[in-house]
Amino acid sequence: MDWLALVIAGLFEVVWAVMLKYTQGFTKLVPSLITGSAMLASILLLSRALRTIPIGTGYAVWTGIGACGTLLIGMWFLGESKDPIRVACIGVIIACMVILKITHK
Repeated sequence: MDWLALVIAGLFEVVWAVMLKYTQGFTKLVPSLITGSAMLASILLLSRALRTIPIGTGYAVWTGIGACGTLLIGMWFLGESKDPIRVACIGVIIACMVILKITHK
C-alpha cells in the first residue's frame, strides 16, 4: 500500500509542478489553489509511504515520477522539445526507479 501511496504522491507532484507555471507567481487564484492542494497531497502521501520505504528510495522514486511526468506533459501538451536525448534521459530515470524498487529491502 505504501508503494501505491508513493506513486500517487509522485503524480500529485506532476500536477503541482505543471500548475505552478499557471499561477503567475501565485497571483492567479484557481491555479494557485490547485498547486497548493497538490503540493499538500503529494507531501502527505510521501510521508505515509516513507513509513516503510527507505527515505533514499522513496525520495528518489517520488522525484523521478515528478521529473518524468512533468517532462512528458511538457513535451506532449506544452510544445517543449522532443529531442531524442531528452526522451533517453526519461528512460534512464525510469530504469533507475525500477531498479530501486526491485532492490528495495
